[in-house]
Amino acid sequence: MVEGSATPGVPRTTRDDDLETALPRAIDGDQVAFAEVYRAVQPGLLRYLRALVGQDADDVASETWLHIGRDIRAFSGDTDGFRAWAATIARNRAMDHLRRQRRRPVESLPGGVLPEDLTSLAGPDDTEGSALDALATARAIALIATLPPDQAEAVLLRVVLGLDAKAAARVLGKRAGAVRTAAYRGLRSLAHTLDETH
Repeated sequence: MVEGSATPGVPRTTRDDDLETALPRAIDGDQVAFAEVYRAVQPGLLRYLRALVGQDADDVASETWLHIGRDIRAFSGDTDGFRAWAATIARNRAMDHLRRQRRRPVESLPGGVLPEDLTSLAGPDDTEGSALDALATARAIALIATLPPDQAEAVLLRVVLGLDAKAAARVLGKRAGAVRTAAYRGLRSLAHTLDETH
């Protein structure tokens, strides 16, 4: 285990160090520090949300950061606690989003085009480089999403967001042992799936 790492075997990164120094300043209202906190946490949070809400992850992440920005001064804890707090907010916003989606009828755009049809249209930033960069992450998230929901969330929180078992358990409202077991089973299942495809 790497010293200071929230997840065994996952080394600390520059983002972890940036978060550790920026978080107290962000809590005190420093906007530059808040931007550093955002840059350190957002990539993992967005990957987590993509597994929960798919293409709506950016919208849910925006709602999450609005909530975090509003309430950060009330936060007390360390960086692991902050990541867990942010993941809890993101998960709550994602569940709210999914409930709203189930209640909302599908509306078409002018000309009878459905919103999901727009994803197949080329955009101005549709370059090969950005597509290849996103492909590996998208495949990993898609593979994780094939797991049973409790295992997928445990893997995402432990591996993608780097939360320890206690913090992930607080996010999910479960015991730490149950989260460790779900993450272990999920990772074992992913390894088995990868072995079969290669």
